[in-house]
Amino acid sequence: MFSSKSKMEIVGTSTEQIKRNDHVSLDIDKLTASVQEELKTLHAFSNTCSIYRVPKRLRDSKEYAYKPQLVSIGPIHHGKEELKEMEAHKKIYLQEFLNLSELSVKECIAAVAEKETSLRNCYADNFENISTEDFVKMMLLDSSFIIMVFLKQLGPCFQINNDRIFDKSWMIEDIKMDTCLLENQIPFFILDDLVKLSKRQGGCSMIELTRDFLSSTFGDSWVPKDILKQIKSSEVEHFVDFLRKCQRPAERTKPQPQPLETRTTPSAMELHHSGVKFKLGSKEKIFDINFDYHKGILEIPPLFLEDDTEKLFRNLHAFEQCHSRVGYVSDYIATIKDLVRGINDVEILAKKGIIHNWLSDNDAVMSVLHDLDRGNKVSLDNFYYTDVVEDLNKYCRKRRHKWIAALKHNYFHNPWVSISVVAAGALLILTVIQAVCSVIQVK
Repeated sequence: MFSSKSKMEIVGTSTEQIKRNDHVSLDIDKLTASVQEELKTLHAFSNTCSIYRVPKRLRDSKEYAYKPQLVSIGPIHHGKEELKEMEAHKKIYLQEFLNLSELSVKECIAAVAEKETSLRNCYADNFENISTEDFVKMMLLDSSFIIMVFLKQLGPCFQINNDRIFDKSWMIEDIKMDTCLLENQIPFFILDDLVKLSKRQGGCSMIELTRDFLSSTFGDSWVPKDILKQIKSSEVEHFVDFLRKCQRPAERTKPQPQPLETRTTPSAMELHHSGVKFKLGSKEKIFDINFDYHKGILEIPPLFLEDDTEKLFRNLHAFEQCHSRVGYVSDYIATIKDLVRGINDVEILAKKGIIHNWLSDNDAVMSVLHDLDRGNKVSLDNFYYTDVVEDLNKYCRKRRHKWIAALKHNYFHNPWVSISVVAAGALLILTVIQAVCSVIQVK
């Protein structure tokens, strides 16, 4: 029950001030006007956005994997003190882009300003604190910077003397990784527009520059040479999206009519003890894991683990968790983590050429894979590897598979033991035959 003194009653006109029991007054008209003004200037969040801040549940374990080290691209990290040094380089590269493309500053500003709303809609945040002038200027500087970096990486003919970025290899390596962070993206279409606007039409397209640049960063195994036969410029949201599309796996050949019962996959050691044979898959499709139940063969593409690989996986994973309902990156991380639960699992997969460890040791491999899965959310109703996981569990539950595997491991692991077992078996058979013959002769 409330006492009569603690009750708040609204009486009289709307201009009347209301006094609470703590003697603080509330002006209804003033607050109403304030809220209405805020609602007038409200900008709805875009439902077509593709560039996000990494969710807290993912970034808490390794924040550095999502933060640019040298250059900010786009508004999320714009203006940060530790990244301001590169702002002068952006202006230098803008001048080079203008000279190379034979465009004026006015033409470029007009092209970017025309797409301001579309550009803003690509970000999950509204960035209302950034004025139109500052936003357009930032987009122009960042776009021209990226285009010139990609061109300079393509060939020395685009590099000028005393280019500090390309004269110091560590700087371009840091920039390469900074361009592949989810929070450091710029919409692909504005880069494409500026390249097409160039009066020199004989050069490469933006998507060709992107393929060459990212291939030099992560290798042909991640960015296949013929990938542009599968990806169109209009389909690309940004560089993280491009990298994810490069490794888009094939549709599962086996239908998945029902949800996955459990997301747990047997470890590599458990599979080994059940007689499963590991086969190295194609290095150009890292997510194409397949299991042939009848032959007992699990095919897994090679996984190269190093610091840059971890960063790439983390940002691909974060993008997918924020943006896509099709979670093959998330599902791959969950599946590989289950396969590798101990040092023995790492050793088995490394021996088969599936895991290439460029980290400190096998413990580091386990740590990376399990950290990647921290905060990972997967859908059991639409799990990409449903058929693989269910068939592996089913295969391991068959006792005869374990008996056959144990027989092979214990008695047929090398030729001499095999010969001894065969000889012993032959001797036993001959002994039985001799005994039977003796009994027959007695009769």
